[in-house]
Amino acid sequence: MDGHRFAVSRLLPPPGLPRAIAYQSAMVAVGSGTFLTGSIVFFTEVLGLSAVQIGVGFSIAGLAGVATSLPLGALADRIGGQRSWAVGALGSALTFAAYPLVMSFVGFVVLMVVAAVTDSFANAGRTIYTADAMPAGDRVRTMAYARSYLNAGFTLGTGLGAVALAFDSAAALVAMVLLNSALSLLNAGLVTRLPAAPVVRHDRAATASRWAVLKDLPYVTTAVLLAVMMFHSVILVEILPLWAITHTDAPKPLLGAMLALNTVLVITLQVPASRGADSLPGAARLIRRGALVTALACPVAALAGRTGGGWTVVALLGVVVLVTTTELWFSAALWFVQTNVPPAASRGVYLGTAQTISSAADVFAPVGLTLLAIQTGGWGWWVVAAIFVGCALAAGPAVGWVARTSRIDAGADAPPPSSSTPDSEAAVRPTSA
Repeated sequence: MDGHRFAVSRLLPPPGLPRAIAYQSAMVAVGSGTFLTGSIVFFTEVLGLSAVQIGVGFSIAGLAGVATSLPLGALADRIGGQRSWAVGALGSALTFAAYPLVMSFVGFVVLMVVAAVTDSFANAGRTIYTADAMPAGDRVRTMAYARSYLNAGFTLGTGLGAVALAFDSAAALVAMVLLNSALSLLNAGLVTRLPAAPVVRHDRAATASRWAVLKDLPYVTTAVLLAVMMFHSVILVEILPLWAITHTDAPKPLLGAMLALNTVLVITLQVPASRGADSLPGAARLIRRGALVTALACPVAALAGRTGGGWTVVALLGVVVLVTTTELWFSAALWFVQTNVPPAASRGVYLGTAQTISSAADVFAPVGLTLLAIQTGGWGWWVVAAIFVGCALAAGPAVGWVARTSRIDAGADAPPPSSSTPDSEAAVRPTSA
């Protein structure tokens, strides 16, 4: 009994704000998981859209996300993280409520764009609020719990989506969409009831320095590195399943087991895997380790194309474990950089800049990785491995450059984030005058 209680306590976030954020993450993920499971069926059977129209809608929405990340970040800095989070969640709720009313392709595209913008705004607001409201030493751990609970909620949502699809009716598909809308609306209301974060002062100097991120070459360089590191997600979700069904003898049901394994690992290990992401040197170590692990996974994936039977299954599941390990370490490092490097008055613009770079990389990653890993017949996996080895080699110098660079916040020159006292708010967050 004591062992059971200990196991449960490890999965339970600390009381107060960390627990509230985790629970809300799970709730929102139930809605998004439900919707995403049946969204394509809803778009085709209820809205009457073609596959080409759906693809064009996703592409336009993606471009809108790239174009609006930076201005949305600036707006989030201006009105505050909590308000941005609430407004974005409310916008998402209204958008999904409007989906069943769509009568044309143009209306679909408009809603897709609005959904992308409101989701981006809500995510930026949540990150800014977490950074503002939590002590420096608790930010990464809080976000780790939130991500663990998000995955649990998403898993439940996919189950609900499957149930909706089983009814094979338009009413069930519409109900699936409206559930997502209702949970987003509830989330918006709950966000407004969270404790207010400390007010970040925006004087004239801070406003002028907000756009200094565009000249912050160390940060931009690191953002590019992190965007390339995000290729691991494309490998896990798109490239590896495609490789498995086209170049190995793996049974198709194994794809579901691969996804389930990833989900279980994230739910149970994200929090402990975040240890060490308490300083910039610690973040650099996690990035380096994560890059090397995926570099190791690439030749294992190639090997799966030459094995048979049980060995193929073992190889593919091994790749999932390795790339998921990268996912866990990389996420923790990313959260530390997001919440502790930017000046407090400019977090939104810094997040927007990183998101713009990441979104731009997302445009090319699926095609590029498919050409390398799939179209080459397997030898391209070694090229992908070399890319991640390059990331591992660049992690220390790039993050070290960020650590040595001073940034301006609220009109005062602030020292770079310290590596010696990472748990001190003053050490990792630029001071205000």
